[in-house]
Amino acid sequence: MELTAPDRHLIAALEGGLPLVARPYRELARGAGLDEAEVIDRLAAMVDGGLIKRLGVIVRHRELGYEANAMVVWDIADARVDDVGDRFGAFDFVTLCYRRPRRLPAWPYNLFCMIHGRQRQAVLARIDELGRVPGAAGAPREVLFSVRRFKQRGATRLGTAAAAEAAP
Repeated sequence: MELTAPDRHLIAALEGGLPLVARPYRELARGAGLDEAEVIDRLAAMVDGGLIKRLGVIVRHRELGYEANAMVVWDIADARVDDVGDRFGAFDFVTLCYRRPRRLPAWPYNLFCMIHGRQRQAVLARIDELGRVPGAAGAPREVLFSVRRFKQRGATRLGTAAAAEAAP
């Protein structure tokens, strides 16, 4: 899909999140020099074309009462890590699950998952549930509870330089 300057401007504007107004697409349209229907059509085309995978919400968990937020890191056998990752990802309480390379000898972990909860004990019980998944049973793991959030936002693709370049 070929991107036009208004498309680039639209994507850059979306990276900051939708405006919290009754008609957010109309607000995006004003900034991109388009009308509201064009914004909706262009975004639909970008989703259909695979340029935008999804539009989603960034949930600020602590503000919603989820104060026991843990990144669990696992040392899973390489032959099983894809299967275990798929199984972990099927649990509705796992919000992120991904594989990363080990950094031996200091960091033997290759599977990471995030679990949010209201109470620490509830999160630990869910981690124990994951620990019973075939391929994860008995695997070394570390539970890293969040202490403080410094930044939380969605991914960005174009950045401010591209946004400025694409501005009408």
